[in-house]
Amino acid sequence: MDSISTKNSVVYFNSEVYSELNNYIKTKNPSKIFILVDTNTHDDCLPQFLERIESREIIVEVMEMPNGEDHKTIDICMGVWEALSEYNADRKSLLINLGGGVVTDLGGFVASTYMRGIKYINIPTTLLAMVDASVGGKTGVDLGALKNQVGVINEGVMVGVDTSFLGTLPQNEMVSGFAEMLKHGLIYDKTYWHTLTHLENLDISDLDRLIYDSVVIKNKVVTEDPRELGLRKILNFGHTLGHAIESYFLEHADKTPLLHGEAIAIGMLLESYLSTKICGLSSNDFENITEGILKTFSKVSISKAEQKIIIELLKHDKKNSHGVVKFVLLEAIGTPRIDCVVSNELILEAFDHYSA
Repeated sequence: MDSISTKNSVVYFNSEVYSELNNYIKTKNPSKIFILVDTNTHDDCLPQFLERIESREIIVEVMEMPNGEDHKTIDICMGVWEALSEYNADRKSLLINLGGGVVTDLGGFVASTYMRGIKYINIPTTLLAMVDASVGGKTGVDLGALKNQVGVINEGVMVGVDTSFLGTLPQNEMVSGFAEMLKHGLIYDKTYWHTLTHLENLDISDLDRLIYDSVVIKNKVVTEDPRELGLRKILNFGHTLGHAIESYFLEHADKTPLLHGEAIAIGMLLESYLSTKICGLSSNDFENITEGILKTFSKVSISKAEQKIIIELLKHDKKNSHGVVKFVLLEAIGTPRIDCVVSNELILEAFDHYSA
């Protein structure tokens, strides 16, 4: 597959990942190479990765963080910053983030801020990170249970998508990433949506092309609007309520935390309902969306009391302006509308429809 050029970076795929990475190391000659992994990718991905990179005489240090969204924190950043300092990382050092969205988000933030910025490369190992988290330069960490409240937009020098790493994933992680692919279809390409919701016509060999198409869609959006001043907001479809739901389930010990894609699937269902009321999304499109998402994702029980708490969490959404919550909704599949204002009463109505 051809590489995809972004505004300040390049996305490479499969075998090309290692030839380009090794060429970068050879030509740029970083002073040291640091590889950030989590406990899962340390065991499942790092050995394979180390066999493929040619570091020559450059010192390679591996830094390991705990896995999971609850470790995407400033405290973990402190540990990584301190490790970089302890191992004498300088401004010519290179950080390689080998992992899912937590590793690429946090590692990108660490690199963007250590010594006011060192070069970094993302090697995503989950479906979610391949199609979303590692592309577009968004980096950051959570503030308590509030998603991605601290961060910067700063692209790494390259992204390497090696789909062989997907063989290390449990099924629920694959499903989680699929939610973001569905979102790309809903906000940008009705044909892509149709393909994703009729996977019975495809086999595993088609997955690489579907991943590639998702990256192409996201790249088109972020290239036109890298700072999220307009068009890039469409990538937040399903995320206004989805992030609030994810935060609620993350911070309550009596709840089983939801994976990002599981929460976003709920958000897309709710926000599609809102779209029928505000943007004129047709009943046929709404039914198509509902059936398409529920083919893969099960409904989750959310009580009336929990719904009200989730609505309260919306005030922390990054798209808000002047205290007003702004949604991305759909006029039709493939046709989004940004900056939509929705009443709490209508949100509760959407929850009622979802729970029915």
